[in-house]
Amino acid sequence: MQIQSFIKHKHEVVHVYDDFTVAQALETMKKVRFTSIPVLSRDGTYVGTLTEGDLLWDVLSAKGRDAKTGSKRLVKQVKRQRDYAVINAQAEITELIAKAAEENFVPVVDEYGQFIGIITRKTILNYFFEHNFIVL
Repeated sequence: MQIQSFIKHKHEVVHVYDDFTVAQALETMKKVRFTSIPVLSRDGTYVGTLTEGDLLWDVLSAKGRDAKTGSKRLVKQVKRQRDYAVINAQAEITELIAKAAEENFVPVVDEYGQFIGIITRKTILNYFFEHNFIVL
């Protein structure tokens, strides 16, 4: 089974760039009410996953930084606790399911490492429910 049909493409995915300020990232996450979002470089490479927790710890560790400096701090300067493991767009469904079991979305990249989009755990589960692979 091909995973391409599950992909929510980059233009549909809420994400931030690593050169965004922490304030811009917070505003983006506040607007959509997501707890984690992909971080991309301007060349389209997946950099990692930014979570509310990462931002909270960054703010809490801001000792010695004034508000003006903090508002100019870039996302790439925020220490991330962990990044979601990527999957290649040509991967098998079993690899996708294994990764989706650990996170609420799986970042998808092409053969050049360019971010294509994400596959959400919800999309996978809905597919299996709709096709009667899971019996309740």
